[in-house]
Amino acid sequence: MFYIMIDLKKSKIFLLVLIVFCACKEKKQATEEKESNNHENPNIVFIYVDDLGYGDLGCYGQKTIKTPNIDKLASEGILFTQHYAGSTVCAPSRAALLTGKHTGHTSVRGNSPEGQLLEDEEVTISEILKSKGYHTGTIGKWGIGNDPLPNDPKRNGFDHAYGYINMWHAHNFYPEFLYRNGVKESLPGNETDISYDYDPNMKEGTGVAKTKETYVLDKFQEDALNFIEENKENPFFLYYCINMPHANNEAGYFTGDGMEVPSYGQYADEEWPNPEKGFAQMMTLIDNTVGEVEEKLNELGIAENTMIVFVSDNGPHNEGGHDADFFDSNGKFRGYKRDLYEGGIRVPLIVKWPGKVEPNSVASNPVATWDFLPTFADIVAFDKPDDIDGVSFLPTLLGETESQEKHEYLYWEFYELGGRQAIRVGDWKYVKLNVRDKSTPVVKELYNLSEDPMESHNIITKNEEKAAELEALIGQAHTEHELLSLFSNDTNAETRF
Repeated sequence: MFYIMIDLKKSKIFLLVLIVFCACKEKKQATEEKESNNHENPNIVFIYVDDLGYGDLGCYGQKTIKTPNIDKLASEGILFTQHYAGSTVCAPSRAALLTGKHTGHTSVRGNSPEGQLLEDEEVTISEILKSKGYHTGTIGKWGIGNDPLPNDPKRNGFDHAYGYINMWHAHNFYPEFLYRNGVKESLPGNETDISYDYDPNMKEGTGVAKTKETYVLDKFQEDALNFIEENKENPFFLYYCINMPHANNEAGYFTGDGMEVPSYGQYADEEWPNPEKGFAQMMTLIDNTVGEVEEKLNELGIAENTMIVFVSDNGPHNEGGHDADFFDSNGKFRGYKRDLYEGGIRVPLIVKWPGKVEPNSVASNPVATWDFLPTFADIVAFDKPDDIDGVSFLPTLLGETESQEKHEYLYWEFYELGGRQAIRVGDWKYVKLNVRDKSTPVVKELYNLSEDPMESHNIITKNEEKAAELEALIGQAHTEHELLSLFSNDTNAETRF
């Protein structure tokens, strides 16, 4: 019995040591996992929506459509009241974002003509972050230039790419295929209706589906959540480009309703035109997507080291049967998509960055989409390229507003609808119309945004000296593009949709 008691005592000691050892090992593993999820540089989830206007979100004043997840994002981060898109249409706006250049310098100036692509020597946000150890992914609508090849995202610094490549393909919410890392991948159950009289030069994948089984946002969200999970142990940059609330313009043209959604959801019984029900449901789907992304980050324990950016590429559209005034999508501002008035280019921007950005804060200083490249470069300690136009707004994010560098000016140019230019210096805004159309007189307008944010009163005749000053700056901001001139309509830059 004495020997049995000794053995039992030894067994208890052994078990105790084993328990302590296992507990220490588990604690070490948990610590190592926590450390791996809290690398010095933050993960970046960049949610880029399509044609969403200044007035489309609850936190920006929307009264009818509820956006609780995006509103929560704003309450936990910083909301910008004077953020400007890179352009008033998608391709040049996206080029401005990725390269840090305004449209007087970008390699992509418009949606047409063909041949406009990001140039190999241009440094992109994705290339900067990749050089700092980030795994980079783009999901959704690429649409940068006309007509990009399937490997264009990889050529510009993305390790992973899933979605549409050309912008017209992205009109179709029930496409027959998408591209995964340059390879075409079929979507089950979707079939394009070929009975419509499509443009013979229509880009690959464009059209209206007659059989609708796989809704594209579901595939994007599945891939986005997988990308986040697969990269939870290392820094990542997710460029998540949701092609909403853009319309299927071809469906709008042929059927009168291009706001394609699987159902109208909570809006089914509203006494609204169907395109408006579809638009409202798209806004709800966007909001749900944001909520699910945040939920995944929290589930994986990496939310505290992840920056979330929510931003739109340009102002609200009047396409696919939708009327931007129905929900007051441009808020108090004048203009829509394709305008260089505030309604066409001033769009929502929200940034959440736990531990860095003060929750429920508001920034009223002007910033532009081309400021993201130098901002991200500052965050990861990368020397920004010399040939960019952007200014880092990292001081604004960190609440160090006294050290925030200011733009000399903000500039835009647009080659459709007769050709347009606009420049902002301080509170002064100078707009020129018909600069390409020699058959129509050039219109010049001057506004003071602090006194007239709706751009209702052209005060150029009372401020000719200021107008001349801004005219000179416009001349400095613009460089000619090798494919088309802003001051001649010899090359067609118009797009049908």
